[in-house]
Amino acid sequence: MTDAARRASGAGGPGPVIRPYRPEDRDAVARICLLTAAGGADATGVYRDDALMPEVYALPYVVYAPDLAFVVEGDDGRVGGYVLGVADTAGFIDWYAREWAPGFRERHPVAGPPTVHRPAYTEAQLVADGGDPERMRIPELDAYPAHLHIDLLPDLQGRGLGRRLVDTVRTTLADRGVPALHLGIDPANVGARAFYERLGFHELPSSTPDAPRFGIATR
Repeated sequence: MTDAARRASGAGGPGPVIRPYRPEDRDAVARICLLTAAGGADATGVYRDDALMPEVYALPYVVYAPDLAFVVEGDDGRVGGYVLGVADTAGFIDWYAREWAPGFRERHPVAGPPTVHRPAYTEAQLVADGGDPERMRIPELDAYPAHLHIDLLPDLQGRGLGRRLVDTVRTTLADRGVPALHLGIDPANVGARAFYERLGFHELPSSTPDAPRFGIATR
């Protein structure tokens, strides 16, 4: 366990523990992403392929930067939450375009027919985003070079673990000299904005109603 993870987890006491990601956590990370992808609720069956959301918003991160991924392990040993980060979004975009997007487009060449759920974030948009990392290259965000994704299953929410996950990755980034980070939220996730504002995140000028974005210094 890294010093940052140890400080944030309260290692040694009872309850869930925050620890560094391990390769055997990959399936759990994909599952958590799916179970929280519908505005914080379960997205199983929302799209024709349940692998779509994890292949865009979770798995590329643990491949590219496993050293900036931390998970919450419960008393039963199961992983129920994570924070996934990259220190340099521009570098991640270049890697994604070269190493991840071609395979994604091959696996998901076109969007399938709408399911009965008809989400606001359509499958066509999700497939397009999965093959287009340039969507993440926003000049304003150069001042916030890192970004992250965080998800917790419902039974681990409301226990301070979200704050501890964010603190863990912020400390890790600060130790590496990264000055600030940004993140986007699902506008349908009504609790996310309040959560990040309580942590000190501020809304960025590039934020829009469809794509709210927030930033914070690492220290």
